[in-house]
Amino acid sequence: MRILILSRKRTLYTTRRLVDTARALGHRAVVADPLACWLACGRKEPAVYYGTARKRVSGFDVVLPRIGTSITDYGLAVVNQFDMLGVPVVNMAYAIQRSRDKLRSLQFLSRHDIDIPRTVMARGPGQLQTVLRNVGGPPVVLKLVQGTQGVGVMLAETEEQFTSIVHTLWSLGQNILIQEFVAESRGRDIRAMVVGDRVVAAMKRTARVGDFRSNIHRGGSGRGVRLAPEYETAALESARIMGLHVAGVDMLESRSGPKVIEINSSPGFEGLEKATGVDVARAIVEYAVSYARARSGQAGRRG
Repeated sequence: MRILILSRKRTLYTTRRLVDTARALGHRAVVADPLACWLACGRKEPAVYYGTARKRVSGFDVVLPRIGTSITDYGLAVVNQFDMLGVPVVNMAYAIQRSRDKLRSLQFLSRHDIDIPRTVMARGPGQLQTVLRNVGGPPVVLKLVQGTQGVGVMLAETEEQFTSIVHTLWSLGQNILIQEFVAESRGRDIRAMVVGDRVVAAMKRTARVGDFRSNIHRGGSGRGVRLAPEYETAALESARIMGLHVAGVDMLESRSGPKVIEINSSPGFEGLEKATGVDVARAIVEYAVSYARARSGQAGRRG
């Protein structure tokens, strides 16, 4: 099977693992930089070309997008073009976009009765006292609506810090989320890797000393864990609600059970593989192949 991996760099750990695993399983894997793709639309004739030469990208059985936040808009246009061409895509453009916007993703989760930390988005200075009371702070967590790997996540431990940070971010034109601080999980969270209809691996992440963000990219550490049923259900339901086939679901351990804080549509898994010993790359490739075959069978039956 021919697998196209959309990634800015073939040397990234996750991209390299997907390529090596696909080839080890007997498939052909090709990496294409989404920004090097250009899209053509005509009457019933969408097409994707690559690089400076007029080289049409075709003949692939499935696409695995690895779309980073810095290229979201253009990357999603590329993903959507392959969908228009009828190529099975593991994580559609709409699902990536839905999960990439922190407020939008929380709105979807809240609507479907997934437990999340109490969250408020506001823009008026006169609302700050009411907002603080609503989320039970201080302390409160402040998050940029667009952000990843712990970037743009801040902790305001006092009302003065909260007011100062909020006004500074507003003056820079930033929209922010103001979120309940779940004290019992301070510096810790759980990352669950969802592939298809199962959680293939999970780890508990712990922040480095002096930080409350547990992201591995921010210096946190991880160890493999076996999820309790309610945490597994929360992860699977969250990915399903977002429409994602592959997702990293981050949850806090609260006294009332799991609280979902973020869903990553292009999750890295270097730390997860090291912490758990699970071959996450193989799980993703095998799922992509089975998904493509199922889609092909559906098309054949419709024909």
